[in-house]
Amino acid sequence: MNKFVLFAKTLRQVGSSRIFNQPRFISSLNTSSFKINSDAKIDQKRFIKTSCCMHEAERAVGKSEKYEFLAETKQLLNIVAKSLYSDKEVFVRELISNASDAIEKLKYAQLTSDQEVDGQIPFEIQINANDMNNTLTIQDTGVGMTKDELVKFLGTIAHSGSKAFIENLSKNAENGQNSIIGQFGVGFYSAFMVADKVQVFSKSYKETEQAFEWSSSGDGSYEISEAQGVTRGTKIILHLKDDCSEFSKDEVIRKIVNKYSNFVGFPIIVNGDKINLIQPIWLEDAKNVTEEQHEEFYKFLGNMDKPRYTFTYKTDAPLNIRALFYVPTFKPSPMEISQEGDIGVSLYSKKVLILSKANQILPRWLRFIKGVVDSEDIPLNLSRELLQDSNLIRKLRTILTQRILRFLNDEAKYDEEKYMQFYSDYNLYFKEGIYRAADQNEKEEIASLLRFETNKTEPGKTISLNEYVKRMKADQKNIFYYSAPSREIALNSPYFEAIKQKDHEVLFLFEQYDEMVALQLFQFKNKQLVGIEQENLADKNKDDIIIEGDSRSLTNDQAKELKDWLKTTLSNKIKSVKITNKLDIHPCIITADNMSFLRHLIKTSYMQREKVSDFFNLVNLTLEINPKNGLIKSLYELHKKDPDLSKAVAEQLLDNSLVTAGLVEDPRLVLSNLNSLLEKAFTRKF
Repeated sequence: MNKFVLFAKTLRQVGSSRIFNQPRFISSLNTSSFKINSDAKIDQKRFIKTSCCMHEAERAVGKSEKYEFLAETKQLLNIVAKSLYSDKEVFVRELISNASDAIEKLKYAQLTSDQEVDGQIPFEIQINANDMNNTLTIQDTGVGMTKDELVKFLGTIAHSGSKAFIENLSKNAENGQNSIIGQFGVGFYSAFMVADKVQVFSKSYKETEQAFEWSSSGDGSYEISEAQGVTRGTKIILHLKDDCSEFSKDEVIRKIVNKYSNFVGFPIIVNGDKINLIQPIWLEDAKNVTEEQHEEFYKFLGNMDKPRYTFTYKTDAPLNIRALFYVPTFKPSPMEISQEGDIGVSLYSKKVLILSKANQILPRWLRFIKGVVDSEDIPLNLSRELLQDSNLIRKLRTILTQRILRFLNDEAKYDEEKYMQFYSDYNLYFKEGIYRAADQNEKEEIASLLRFETNKTEPGKTISLNEYVKRMKADQKNIFYYSAPSREIALNSPYFEAIKQKDHEVLFLFEQYDEMVALQLFQFKNKQLVGIEQENLADKNKDDIIIEGDSRSLTNDQAKELKDWLKTTLSNKIKSVKITNKLDIHPCIITADNMSFLRHLIKTSYMQREKVSDFFNLVNLTLEINPKNGLIKSLYELHKKDPDLSKAVAEQLLDNSLVTAGLVEDPRLVLSNLNSLLEKAFTRKF
């Protein structure tokens, strides 16, 4: 039998596999004299190479003692190691968090006990990714563990030393801050997701305590033996499973550490290089953080541009919150706006990443916001991957949303030009927020960010809803708006003509979705948002009557005759015909209850041509005619002389009114009637 294989087999038989990590043992072997077969290559690979960046003198001595796991032993261990975490890579986060906790405990012990601590050993976390051995080693210089503590903390799943430490610390200093991360006592066992064997060498900071080795294959039992060559703290050696060998690669571990544990408060050294170089600037005084630091951190979060706005928020009541938010400089594309993307904010708990896309922390419409939220009060599940306590999360989301809205409102007042540039790029998100929000107060808070042109502003100048309310007349009860593609169309609309005599200020809604936003908002500061078509409909002081003595107008008898004829001729689309005295220039308009909703309906459910007739059967449209208009007076004369041509004219006037009202999805549909009318008109003339 090959000498090398025989040697390895003998070691395993005497239970000395832990010796594989000792370089002096391996270096004495003249492996070049062996002809290694394929069966031995894996064993050789696992223990020949050791790190030059980490002390490797630990070894077990004496006879080991075997223990059974407590707390449902093998069954619970299997759940923790195989079912609790959604992503295997988080085991690195858990073990680094435990290492950080151990150092925090030692620093506290220095302050509260007479026990001297070796000051020559720096507070740091060393990681060795060894792809030759297929191992990953994580070592801290913290408080370490005695034999009893190894049994207590590693032998009992869900028994957290950190949790007990926090409870004890709270008794001594109720208001004292702490940065202990672990709270559930299960993070250590995440190692068994990726390792088929875990070794732990630990030595307590207490000088009189002996060092020990703890080892387990995750099969429901573990062994403890005395150890030599162990420095203060704890070293965890993971013998990785074959299908988890990527965690022995330097570049993989660096990426994971930067993702989850970059802001741990102690140096993290991977294969000799300190890699947590960026500071958690959200914890620092905002006045002391430079623009360059913000740009560096913003890029660390995965952004390519520079932040347009930077906003820091800190509070300890009612929740502990440390937040840093950025608004990007880039203009989002229509695709980015329309996509149901993730929230761009990462959730941390005591500087350790919990969720890179914290979709529950902010409402979906704020997905353009980038940054971090760090809170000690966030309730997490056992794996620290999911948020619990929906009421607390709702409160956190409400607080953060209100603060962001307040910040943007303040920026709008401080630098209007900069805000309008931002608004031009991001206003769609605000409108989405109003549409999505269930709470009226939240809708109105978002609406305060909106800007509109009005009939009383200069072209291109806008005002907020707050400004509109301040400028309202004393007797004005509603906020008026009108939806039109442009300012010119709005000012020349028959609906605007009908309300112009009241001299109300009217918001112009130029985007097609603005009207639905107004419907969703419904009111602002107890003022109802009303379309001017609805306001015209509500004004019935001079409805359906001919003003006596007006020589420009049809008589009452003439008007009644024309109304009856129009109702019969256009009965497939309208339900009634009325006289209106609100118009001076335009011949007629269409009125109906909830005109804004009808426009939305025609653009959605009834966009298909075959359903257009159904639409007119379901709604009650009224054609209001201007008895002073020349076209209407000519139509009265024409309907008696030329029924065919007068019908074509009436249909075209109705089509024109429907287009003006926005109740025709595609104006090209009316061209056939227009062409027919022109043909008949020219035929009669020539």
